[in-house]
Amino acid sequence: MSEYWPTELRVSPDRQRLTVAFDDGQRFELSAEMLRVLSPSAEVQGHGPGQRVTVPGKRNVAIISVTPTGNYAVRIGFDDFHDTGIYTWAYLRELGEKGGELFAAYERELAEKGMTRDRSEKPR
Repeated sequence: MSEYWPTELRVSPDRQRLTVAFDDGQRFELSAEMLRVLSPSAEVQGHGPGQRVTVPGKRNVAIISVTPTGNYAVRIGFDDFHDTGIYTWAYLRELGEKGGELFAAYERELAEKGMTRDRSEKPR
């Protein structure tokens, strides 16, 4: 169980951001792109060490659904039909606290692989 509990989950009108507020007063605005490319799904993370893939071309992805999963997480659906990631409260908190550095690492991976945030291609 997470030590932090969300008090608010709100998708922006343009569907480009998810605001998450926690019971300790912390509030984070998470971009749809970051949520998508750092999805906790097996499709992105793989099934074991070293299997994670870099997902390009998601700069303009939008959130189309946020569905509760038990009392510990939400499933987020995106307009590219990806909807298998289960985002626990702890993972949303981690993205809020460390999202900048995690997204910077993602951008470095894109550059190293010759991929971009704008051109969609097969993840690798």
